[in-house]
Amino acid sequence: MEVAVVNIQGKETGRKVTLSEAVFGIEPNNHVIYLDVKRYLANQRQGTHKAKERNEVAGSTRKIKKQKGTGTARAGSVKSPVFVGGGRIFGPRPKDYTQKLNKNVKRLARRSALSVKAQDKAIVVLEDFTFEAPKTKDFTAIVKSLGLEGKKSLFVLADTNKNVYLSSRNIPSVNTVTASELNTYDIANAKTVVLLESSVEVIQSNLTK
Repeated sequence: MEVAVVNIQGKETGRKVTLSEAVFGIEPNNHVIYLDVKRYLANQRQGTHKAKERNEVAGSTRKIKKQKGTGTARAGSVKSPVFVGGGRIFGPRPKDYTQKLNKNVKRLARRSALSVKAQDKAIVVLEDFTFEAPKTKDFTAIVKSLGLEGKKSLFVLADTNKNVYLSSRNIPSVNTVTASELNTYDIANAKTVVLLESSVEVIQSNLTK
């Protein structure tokens, strides 16, 4: 599959990049995409939720009323869950939400997500660029020239580029990652995936191991 390379003004350079069929042209496996997105979102959860149970609530442990004959629920102390201000029954406790998937399943999910984007003609190959200094205005101009203003877009760099990353960080609709950090959720969440020319080779070598 061949895609024309565009420059930062949004015009075609005349060069073409061949996208590997093994990465961008497979039959997408939707269930595997779902599993990987679910894993990613679960791993974002902190799991620090905690409620106080009857042994942790501050208060006296004096027995409030006699055990029998009152006609109401028995209560050992004001910490009893039957009282307002008492402990919480079976409240949330801190827990780890981490999910695991096999390496090959995660690779298949990324390949499937990229193939979906390729089928939807939602992949743009941009020639490599860099900035002298972090400038959000310069990055906004690139986004505008590509016709992606206000649309969720994912920019994939071949390697860490601090100036490009800092320039894009303050634009709500833009997410910038390196090819090695690429994940299924980011691909699926973006309307358009913008690959820098040098990142195509890195993605293909990472996903065809």
